[in-house]
Order: sequence, then C-alpha cells, then structure tokens
Amino acid sequence: MDKFRIMGGTPLYGEIRVSGSKNSSLPALAACLLTDEPVTLSRVPRVKDIQTMLSLLAYTGARVSSDSGKVIVEAKSLDQPEAPYDVVKTMRASSLVLGPLVARTGRARVSMPGGCAIGARPINLHVSALEHLGATIEQTHGYVEAQAPDGLRGGNVHFDRITVTGTEDVLMAAVLAKGETVIRNAAREPEVKDLADLLIRMGAKIEGAGTSTIRVTGVERLHGAEHTIIPDRIEAGTFVLAGAISQGELVVSDCVPEHFAALNYKLEQAGADIQVEPNAVRVRYTGRPKAVDMTTEEFPGFATDLQAQYMAYMATAQGISFVTETIFENRFMHVPELGRMGANIRIEGRQAIVAGEDGLMGAQVIASDLRASASLVLAALVAKGETIIDRVYHMDRGYERIEEKLAAAGAKIERIQ
Repeated sequence: MDKFRIMGGTPLYGEIRVSGSKNSSLPALAACLLTDEPVTLSRVPRVKDIQTMLSLLAYTGARVSSDSGKVIVEAKSLDQPEAPYDVVKTMRASSLVLGPLVARTGRARVSMPGGCAIGARPINLHVSALEHLGATIEQTHGYVEAQAPDGLRGGNVHFDRITVTGTEDVLMAAVLAKGETVIRNAAREPEVKDLADLLIRMGAKIEGAGTSTIRVTGVERLHGAEHTIIPDRIEAGTFVLAGAISQGELVVSDCVPEHFAALNYKLEQAGADIQVEPNAVRVRYTGRPKAVDMTTEEFPGFATDLQAQYMAYMATAQGISFVTETIFENRFMHVPELGRMGANIRIEGRQAIVAGEDGLMGAQVIASDLRASASLVLAALVAKGETIIDRVYHMDRGYERIEEKLAAAGAKIERIQ
C-alpha cells in the first residue's frame, strides 16, 4: 500500500498547472451513454475514480479508449444497463449513470454509492426526480432498479435540497424525455454548467444551466460530440492553499479563479497576498495567517471539498477560527489526524473550533477520505520534521500525480511502498 513521505519546512515556489476536473469528467463520461455515436472528451484527469467510471462504461457494453487525457466512448449498444457493486464500490458517483441508462434503454440497475465515508448521498433525491419523469423505481438489496419501458416524459422537478449529482442525473435523463422538464432549486456548480455545455454539443436543448432553474426540451436522440473538460477547481484551491501554508510564492495556472473565488476571499482576509489573473492565481506568503471563520455552502459559496484543506491552514493561524460544515455530516474525519501533528481542534456538532498553533509537527497519520488526504499533505508541508501519510489511495481517487506537481515546486515529498 503506497504512502507519502514528506519533510516539512520547505516553501513552494514556481508554477503548478491544474488538471481537468474529476467532478466534471464523471458526469460527462456518464453522458456518453446517451448516444450511440462516439463522444470525445479532452483534459480528463488520470485518477482512480475516472478509471472506475471507464470500467463501468465498458461493463455496460460501451467501447472505451483512453490516451493522454483524451477519452473516446462509443456506446453503440448497451447490453448490460447496470452498475454492479464490484465495479463501483470505491466511487461515490455511481448514481450518475442511473438517469442516462434508464433514458437510453428504459431500464437501469445501479448499486448504491460507495467511496468516502463522509456522509450519506441523497440517492432519494435522484429517485424522486426520476419518478417525476415517469420512471418506476425500487430500492432493494443495495441496488436502485429503474424501469421506463415506454420512455421518460417531461415533468416538474423541485429538489428539497440542492444536490449536484441529483441535478446532473435528472438533467441527463431529461434530455431524452418527451416534452419539457423544469428543474428547480438546481445546483449551480460549474460542473453542472460544463455537463450542460457537453449535452448541448450533443444536440440537447437546455436553458438556464448554472442558475437555480433549468429548462430542458427533450429530443428524440443525441449525436456524438467533442468537448474539453473544465479545470478542477478543487485541485486549484488545494494548490493555492499549499502555496499559502508553505510560506512561499506559487502560481496556480490553467484554472478558472472565479470557480473558487470564495476561497481566495478567505485567504485575503487571513492576510495572504492573492493576485487573480484571467487563468491563474498567484499566492504569496505575507506572515502568519489570521484566524478567519468559514462556513461551507453550495456554489458560489465555500466548497465543502476545500473545507479540510482550509482547516489545516487555520491550524497554523493566529487566533481562533470556527469552521462550520453544512453539506456533509461526517466530514471532520481528518481532525484526529491533524491533532497527531499538533493541531488544536475541538469538534462540536457540525462546527470545528480551531485554535491556531505557531507550528505543527511531523507524525505518522492515516488518510480517511479524499479531501482529508489533501489536508494532511498541506499540514505536512509546513510541519517540523517528517510526516508519513498512509492510505494515499484515497488521494489517488481525485488528484492527478499530486506528489509530482508539489515536488516540482520544491516540496520534499515522495511516494513510498
């Protein structure tokens, strides 16, 4: 099992280029199931979750080829419209194929989401939305089974709470449904807009993607298309935080700063020098950060996927900060491991009270989930001495060669067996 060995205390300098978005690539790959023609996706990151999704597409009967960030999917026939547990047990995005499969084939059988143990995925929101489009759905033995032998029909969908994967799932189902579908309280994340852009290139009729109300007029069929995935805003934010916490000067390029503007604002409040350019962010250390409270919110608020990394930064700040998690109920699993490195953090319900320390210490720690892994890496960059991070396969699910990118900017980090 791979581990990271990190010697802290080395500031990061130079430039790190951001990969394509994992959270945008996953629904884009699922959307390839909606047509029997080839779909070409560029800037797809080489991470474990993507490999799992490609295996799933191949299992359904699609032909898949991948090389140097370019993926071609041709789903000419879908003999097995199913996402079995053995294929998707490590991935939380398995529910994304539910809508495309039932829309294309009239049936689907999808294993309940697996992946990080950070909280429940609201699969019930997916189910309710697809039922509004005419699907008959049963949940049994850990699977969601959907039937729509006569095809889906347009309808009104109102999400009780904002759900990114739920919005994406019903959006993909609606493009082949008969009539008009209106999705209200839809997620506004950039990944939803990117998915809509791909679907429109494939011939879908969609208005309002990126807002809280999306209107879809169903079409009889979609065709092939070419599409480039947007930059990964979570990876970009992680590297910006790496530059700040390491006390260096780092340029994070090939990104869209507006996609993580909430983080940049918090870093400026904490005292970091943040210079935003059209496709890059330069972060420069200006002294020990000030404690700044943060609450996670749906986009355009502060992303839950950057909460753990931000907490590592606040663990080095001057003063006490309150970090409140509103999206997932179990996303403080990194706190005990940060505590092993000297962080002073107390949990009260969905709020973490972080009393900043002047220095952290290297230690042996274990990664519990994808973003927790990133928080431990950030803490290790500034910690005194050596840190060994176990179970970095979590990080491999969502970050492409992170140790190589950090090492190129001066970090003393290596992957060991």
